[in-house]
Amino acid sequence: MSTTAVLAVRSTPSYLLPARFAQVPVTAAVALLPWLAVLAVCHETPWVVLDLTEFTALLSLDALLRRRSPAALWAGAAVALLLSGDALADIACAGPGWPVLAALVMAVSIELPLAVVCLWLGRDAAARG
Repeated sequence: MSTTAVLAVRSTPSYLLPARFAQVPVTAAVALLPWLAVLAVCHETPWVVLDLTEFTALLSLDALLRRRSPAALWAGAAVALLLSGDALADIACAGPGWPVLAALVMAVSIELPLAVVCLWLGRDAAARG
């Protein structure tokens, strides 16, 4: 494949997210704050550290998206990796019965879709930048 063909493929994504999705990272970061408070009160230090890392990564992604930086691709990938790892750890550490069901529901309905959106936002920013 020639260089121009590669550039054409990279610069024309098949689908761009609507502009309103750009608010997802900062909204998710703000939504994490009450959960961080609950974890801190319960002295769940490892989970507080993980969620603070996610909080910081989400805000970093938001800042890079606002600047239309191609580096948002990497930030989106980092957020997706953190969220996927968090979902996996939640499921792996949950007890049998309702706790594992709750972890699965959280993973499927919140963490993994958010990871996909962050990956997509990063990809869109890189394509536009």
